Amino acid sequence: MTRGLISAFALAVFGLVGCQPAAPPAFQATDITGATFARDFRLTDHNGAVRTLADFKGKAVAVFFGYIHCPDVCPTTLSDFSAALKQLGPQAEQVQVIFVTLDPQRDTPDVLKQFVPAFNPTFLGMFADAEGLRQLAREYKVVYQKTSVKGADDYLIDHSAGTYLYDPQGRLRLLMPYGSSPETIAHDLKILLTSS
Repeated sequence: MTRGLISAFALAVFGLVGCQPAAPPAFQATDITGATFARDFRLTDHNGAVRTLADFKGKAVAVFFGYIHCPDVCPTTLSDFSAALKQLGPQAEQVQVIFVTLDPQRDTPDVLKQFVPAFNPTFLGMFADAEGLRQLAREYKVVYQKTSVKGADDYLIDHSAGTYLYDPQGRLRLLMPYGSSPETIAHDLKILLTSS
């Protein structure tokens, strides 16, 4: 094979490589793009405003279900998202974290307003009445149940612990498992913000 043919062959191969479609984003969380659940919510935030997913169009949205008296999972998740947003720098303004209480009996709007923004002033606590919460939990495939009941206001709640992540177009994309590091959360949020 002459030197000219070898050069032409090499250029053709590199040209083909350059035309390959881009690889899909390398998310570290579970990619659930196209899921037919967790499509929307209608909740009241801790400031008294009724909110839906459409209110946050243009932002990546993280939705986590928990309760204020939670001894570990809930504060850890909120802390990890707060640390992740610090890693994002100015991009953090394009992210909305939403904490949905599974305990409307104890987590009143005033309590949510004190607790949730303590992790980050932009975080929103949201609630629904008991029946609205049951319907929402079905839509989001969230399981929750009172346990260790010692009195009317003394109990724990076992609950699903993942966080749903939406892209800035409002499409459900990821389920971030409990225990994901701030670095992992920031990594996937950056992809959502830059690839949408």
